[in-house]
Amino acid sequence: MTLTNFNVNDVKVLHVEPTTACNAACPQCSRELSHLYNDNIHRNNLTVEKILDVLNHKFIKNLDKMFMCGDFGDPAASNETLPIFKLFRSINPTIELGLNTNGGIQNVNWWRELGKLLNQPTDFCVFSIDGLQDTNHIYRKNVRFDKVVNNAKSFINAGGSAHWDMLVFEHNEHQIDECLELARNLGFTWFRAKISKRFQTVPVAGLNPPKNFNSPDLVYTNNIKCHALNEKSMYLTATGELYPCCWIGNQVFSKDETLDKIINSENFNLLTNTWNTNPYSTCVRNCSVTEQNLSNFEKQWFRNEQLR
Repeated sequence: MTLTNFNVNDVKVLHVEPTTACNAACPQCSRELSHLYNDNIHRNNLTVEKILDVLNHKFIKNLDKMFMCGDFGDPAASNETLPIFKLFRSINPTIELGLNTNGGIQNVNWWRELGKLLNQPTDFCVFSIDGLQDTNHIYRKNVRFDKVVNNAKSFINAGGSAHWDMLVFEHNEHQIDECLELARNLGFTWFRAKISKRFQTVPVAGLNPPKNFNSPDLVYTNNIKCHALNEKSMYLTATGELYPCCWIGNQVFSKDETLDKIINSENFNLLTNTWNTNPYSTCVRNCSVTEQNLSNFEKQWFRNEQLR
């Protein structure tokens, strides 16, 4: 395994997991599937103080983008999310800010404040909504569709740019066009739909891929297209540790001795693998490249439409 040095000026995108808490119980989520899941996951939350222990102002000033998502939690479940956004914007006024969420947490006032905060042209919030009133809860368990819609409307009405991301299953594939039209009517900026590769990697009984779409075939090769290297990005977990990406960071609780954790805020070592001889298994699973030069991650998306 080889290491490539990234100095502070090279890292341009930071993916942040502010919490491991979540209101949902999505069947194919790492929280529900994995042996990594345990009670300790619920007790990990980033704070402004913790971030400043890990990252210095110089690092934050050099970023082009920071977005919140994560492996185990939903960013909206943390009371620190808004203060963290404010911290990054105060240090780096031109940084692009984003958030991914199921949308069913907090109240409309919180989402209004988020909409006012994410007020620059490229700022965004991705709402993961997998259907309509009668279907969204089938995968997004414990998430109320009406609350998601009200929260999204509050965010949009406050000036936020909302993106609707839809996971397509057998039970909701007939609603794709209707979801797109609702997204347009509500004022969403983008609509995207994808077929998750988790149908192949972590199948769940009773949760079926769509019948009218071919699930993307996964390839496993030594030809790796590293998203982290191409984007010059890193991932900060809710435990305050830095990894090359969220796929490797997903193993934060696994105690995998082969992983090189990245903890120095001045001179980052970005895990890159000797891909032509012994690629790391996580890289093979997610970033193997097909004949069309698309990685397994990129192949999932089959619909991507700008609505306004």
